[in-house]
Amino acid sequence: MSKIWKKTENINLHPAIEKYTVATDYILDMTIFPFDVQASKAHANMLEKINIVTAKENKNLQAGLNEILELYNQNKIVITPADEDCHTVIEAFLTEKYGDAGKKIHTGRSRNDQVLTAVRLYSQNSLQKIILKTEILQKTFLTKTFEYKNNPFPGYTHTQQAMLSSLGHYFSAFAESLENDILFAKSVQKLTNQNPLGSAAGYGVSFNLDREMTTKELGFEKIQINSMYCQQSRGKFESLLLEACAQIMLTLGKYAQDMILFTSQEFNFFTSDDSIVTGSSIMPQKRNLDGLEIMRGHVSGVISKQLEIKEMSKNLISGYHRDLQLMKKPLIESIDITLDSLEIAKIYLENLTPNQEIIESKITKEMFLADIANDMVKNENIPFRDAYMQAFERLDEYEVDFQKNIAEKKSLGSAGNLGV
Repeated sequence: MSKIWKKTENINLHPAIEKYTVATDYILDMTIFPFDVQASKAHANMLEKINIVTAKENKNLQAGLNEILELYNQNKIVITPADEDCHTVIEAFLTEKYGDAGKKIHTGRSRNDQVLTAVRLYSQNSLQKIILKTEILQKTFLTKTFEYKNNPFPGYTHTQQAMLSSLGHYFSAFAESLENDILFAKSVQKLTNQNPLGSAAGYGVSFNLDREMTTKELGFEKIQINSMYCQQSRGKFESLLLEACAQIMLTLGKYAQDMILFTSQEFNFFTSDDSIVTGSSIMPQKRNLDGLEIMRGHVSGVISKQLEIKEMSKNLISGYHRDLQLMKKPLIESIDITLDSLEIAKIYLENLTPNQEIIESKITKEMFLADIANDMVKNENIPFRDAYMQAFERLDEYEVDFQKNIAEKKSLGSAGNLGV
C-alpha cells in the first residue's frame, strides 16, 4: 500500500527525506503494534455503533484484526520504511482483504490520536509490568530483612564507619524505598489512564464518536476530554512514566553501588555465586559484578532519556508536531531497561551471601561511642553534649555486645525496631 497521505502515484517522496523522517520508527512500531490492533478493534466496534460501518463490515474488520495480530505473534509481520509505521500496515492489510471496509477503518481518527492511543495502552501495560516486578523485588528484600534481622552490620556516613546497624536494617531500607517507588508508579498509572482516542488530529471530527464506548472497551479509567490537550499531553505523560522508572532505577543503582563496594577485596562483606560474576581476559583471579556496573550506568541513562523527552516536547506550540515521534525510542528503551534491571537486581540479591565473620571483624569499637554517650544520658542523667565529650574516656571499659546493641536501638525504623 502506498503511504496513507499520498494523493497521487506520480509524486514520490525523496528517498533521503523518507529515510530521515522514518528513521527507526518502523522498527519501534513493532513494540506498539499489538496495542494499535487493540485500539483499532475498539474503534471499529464504535464505528458500527454510529453506523459508519455495517455489522458485516465490522465482523470482517474484527476477523482481519485478529488475523494480523496472530501473524504478529508468529513473527510474520514486517514493517518497512516505505510503510512508515504500523498504522499503515494494519490499514493496508484490512483494505487488501476487505476492500471498502478496510478503507473505512480510519474514519473519525487521525494517525495523531491513533499512535497516541497505542502508546498510551503500551504505557499502561508497561507500568503494570513494572509495578509487579518491583513488588516481587520488594518482597525479596523483605525476605532478606527477616533472614538477617539480627546480623550485625556497620552503618556508614561520609563513607566512614558510623554506628552499628544490622543486615536486616540495611535490606529493609531498600524494601521501603521500593514501596515508595511502587506508590509513585501507581500514581502515574492512575493519572495517565486516560483515553485520547477520538481526539483525531487534535481538533475533533464532525462524527458523533462514542468516546465513552471506546474508553470502556480499552479499559481506560476516564476520557481525556479536550482534543487539543490530548496532543499537548504528549511528553508530559511519557515524562511522568520515565520519572517512575527513574525513581526505581535510583533505588537499584544505590544497591548496585553498595554491592560493588562491599564485594571488593578491601571489604569482602559478601561472596558472589559463580553464576553472577564474569572474568578478565588477562587476570585469572578476577570476579567481576559486571551486571551491577551496567545497572549503575543505566540509572544515568534512564534519567537522561527522561530529560530527552522533556527537552523534545517543551515549548512546542499547541497541536501535533513530528518531533513527538522521537519520544518513542527513549520511552521504549527506558521501560525495557527498568524491567530488565528489576529482574537482574533480584538475581544478584539472591546470589550474594554475607560473610558474617568478616563483617563483624571489620566493626571497630569506636562505632559505639554514640551509644556510650546515650547510655550516660539515660543512666546518669548527664547532658548529652557533656556525655559526647566524655565518651572517649569510657571507650576502653565498654563491653561490645552486638546483639544487645541492636536490641537497644528502639526508635522506630532503627535496627532494633524495623517496623516491618
